[in-house]
Amino acid sequence: MTKPFPNSPAQRVAIESLTQSLNISPFLASLLVQRGIHTFEEARSFFRPELGHLHDPFLMKDMDRAIERLKLAFLRQEKILVYGDYDVDGTTSVALFYGFLKTFYPHVDYYIPDRYKEGYGVSKAGIDWAVANEFTLIVSLDCGIKSIDRVTEAWELGIDFIICDHHRPGRGTDGDELPPAAAVLDPKRSDCDYPYKELTGCGVGFKLLQAYCIFENIPLETLFGYLDLVAISIASDIVPITGENRVMAHYGLKVLNQSPRPGVKALIKVAGFTRELDITNVVFGLGPRINAAGRIQHARAAVQLMLSHSEEEADQFALEINKHNASRREFDTTMTEQALSMIRRNETMVKAKTTVLYDATWHKGVIGIVASRCIEHFHRPTIILTQSHNKAAGSARSVPGFDVYEAIEECADLLEQFGGHTFAAGMTLPIDNIEAFRRKFEEVVARRISEEHLTPLVEIDLPMDFSEIEPKMVRILKQMAPFGPQNMCPVFMTDDVYMVGLPTIMKEKHLKMTVRQGRSGHTFTAVGFGFAHWADQLSTGEPFSICYQVEENHYGGNISLQLMLRDIKC
Repeated sequence: MTKPFPNSPAQRVAIESLTQSLNISPFLASLLVQRGIHTFEEARSFFRPELGHLHDPFLMKDMDRAIERLKLAFLRQEKILVYGDYDVDGTTSVALFYGFLKTFYPHVDYYIPDRYKEGYGVSKAGIDWAVANEFTLIVSLDCGIKSIDRVTEAWELGIDFIICDHHRPGRGTDGDELPPAAAVLDPKRSDCDYPYKELTGCGVGFKLLQAYCIFENIPLETLFGYLDLVAISIASDIVPITGENRVMAHYGLKVLNQSPRPGVKALIKVAGFTRELDITNVVFGLGPRINAAGRIQHARAAVQLMLSHSEEEADQFALEINKHNASRREFDTTMTEQALSMIRRNETMVKAKTTVLYDATWHKGVIGIVASRCIEHFHRPTIILTQSHNKAAGSARSVPGFDVYEAIEECADLLEQFGGHTFAAGMTLPIDNIEAFRRKFEEVVARRISEEHLTPLVEIDLPMDFSEIEPKMVRILKQMAPFGPQNMCPVFMTDDVYMVGLPTIMKEKHLKMTVRQGRSGHTFTAVGFGFAHWADQLSTGEPFSICYQVEENHYGGNISLQLMLRDIKC
């Protein structure tokens, strides 16, 4: 699917203006206009993100109340508990908030719930532990917005909450249903006018610390050293890399690459990265390893890793977490094969608009990954359920453009609890309700979803001739990073392409070939992972079309341009 070419009168004027003011080709100017960049100032902000572009944290609803409650806790020397979820966003949030507070305040500790014994959100066990250890203030990160009963229980026991969350609040008859906390920081509150809505839980925690630094005249540079943790949360939680997220990801990657904390440095080492990290490396290399701690054993190990002060301590934690990641992969592979087999054996499931699968023996820590794997084969909203504490616990994943959270919300009468985002959610329901939930979820999604959502598409930014591909163009493309949702790495399409010579098949799966366009002298190496089956068809000498990303290939000390194939059409 090709995005609309920017061709309105206003867009043509913007392309001409950017071409002149930035000294770039009209082709690159078109790419910027397509991404909503029309003026020199907008381009400068895009290509040169600055920490000064971060919004005033006091624009967030309840921020003043949160600061007042923190100040009171410091004044009274209260014990503060930093409470976070067990995934990447939650553990980075805790490492950020606890790590920063611990530098000047001694009466602070942290708590991560056990994925299997306590489940998502603020747990009764967590409240009991806070009471037993005489904490009077809990700062919850990446959770809490829907924990109304637990926050109420804590309040009745003399414990206040500051909630830092980014999930959607529950809906009451008169609007959002919020917990009785001292402060509820969540840009997705309907009454919050904060300019940027897509922060991670770690990002909301960062804004609270930013506000505290501003209030107490603490140099913000002290806090900016923690942006590596925010960048990891942004990459791993798959939030839009726009606005503030883009700024924090940009500077967070700088910290990751130039002065990583010992724990992150150890994680980079066991992941095998030797070159500069980008968002993709974090998503596929660091994030899964941090997540594996909570999936296989306990997420506290991930926080301990990120808070490590010595390389020796960090290396030990990183090796242990890497072992958990290897175990996670084994579970992932086995369960995915079982899930795909269940679908393929059932003709009704094959033809359905959704996938909802249940197996009491499946490992709860991997069900979200398995849902994503199923979508790779059956492109539709998917929920994988397993048994936990005599209930069915599920993890949902969606396809681009479809809000799975809203579909689940319409099935709330069959659920005990649920929460999440547009593209990912979690839920708990009675085992006896599974079949009724499967039917209703299918009915809701079938009514809401379009055929376009159900068809896997490669979104193409612009058609391009090979003559446009040259080092300056690639240098500018690299400056458009960090890439991620709503700022994806550009995908181009070229027609009238021929294979030159013979293809190379790598590991029996992957294709490597030399390609040229028409009769031009421009040739490039093209690599397609999982594209080996195209080799014979492309060897006929007939022209074909390709869509691809342009990348630098670093090999043997040399750098060359290559095309990373996304699709082929004969």
